[in-house]
Amino acid sequence: LAVGDRVRFIEADVAPADESPSTIGSTWTNGQRVSITVVHPGLFTTVQDLGRRGHRGSGVPLSGAADAVAMRLANLLVGNQPDAAGLECTLLGPTLRFERDAIVAVVGGEFPGLPSGRAVSLAAGTEITFGHATAGCRGCLAVAGGIDVEPVLGSRSTLVAAGIGGFAGRALAAGDRLAVGEPTGSPVRVDLRGISVAGARRPCVVRVIPGEHAEACGSIWSRTFRASSRSDRMGLRLDGEPVVAAGDFGGMASVAVFPGTVQLPPDGRPIVLLADAQTVGGYPVAGQVIAADLPLAAQLRPGDEVRMEPVGIDEAVAAVRRREAMLADLAGQRR
Repeated sequence: LAVGDRVRFIEADVAPADESPSTIGSTWTNGQRVSITVVHPGLFTTVQDLGRRGHRGSGVPLSGAADAVAMRLANLLVGNQPDAAGLECTLLGPTLRFERDAIVAVVGGEFPGLPSGRAVSLAAGTEITFGHATAGCRGCLAVAGGIDVEPVLGSRSTLVAAGIGGFAGRALAAGDRLAVGEPTGSPVRVDLRGISVAGARRPCVVRVIPGEHAEACGSIWSRTFRASSRSDRMGLRLDGEPVVAAGDFGGMASVAVFPGTVQLPPDGRPIVLLADAQTVGGYPVAGQVIAADLPLAAQLRPGDEVRMEPVGIDEAVAAVRRREAMLADLAGQRR
């Protein structure tokens, strides 16, 4: 809406929320296409793809998988397009029952229920309990054919804060039933365990392009921080000795922020914005985590140590080019 637009409200007939169906998907026929039943949702499991691009100007966050590279790799393993929707589970994974034969893969965080980094065939009726993550924070589960939910603004990703996308705009709950599309591609027969970001060295080092207020946040580069249990998909909060900003930022104007932006709030404990990052922020900006290292930040567990290393644009671009070359090489191995 623009200034001067006229608005009229009309009464609509809407079913109460508790009467809404627990089966969501664009290809259902009298329930015949139920492919996955959620027996237990785990800690926080959502439907995600690569995000809702092109809407930040309207205040809509990107969303999508917090570790987008893991989702792309998982989709590659099962033969999906890179932007197919899968499930993202956090720390404690779900228990799922596969009602139809399926080819699945988990990449990113490692869970005892399925081997990480390779495609696995499951027979109809198989029930998998993912359990507690043994490495990393978030696992991306891809299913051949992709999770089939209605796109919202061009994406199937879930933005829980706004209640849009994914499965009814929320995290999965026990009893939910998910549709899976028909497989269209060929799985890749490779083992990706060796390149999982969940096994990155500790303390984790993320490269950051210094931002507008980098000089005022100078001591941020010499500190080792710990990932906080207060972190979520909106931002990785860091604990440790507070960083005191050199200057008065109480009246600063809000600026555009993105996934990877490093903010310094008044308490001096940095925040690295993640997939559900807001579109503007009023805190000093120390810098921007380079795209190649953002998956590392997304995989940090509470208590993990992390340091920030300032780098230039050239190094950031080179790192992304190496990553994309690796993904292209893997995509060329489809059988």
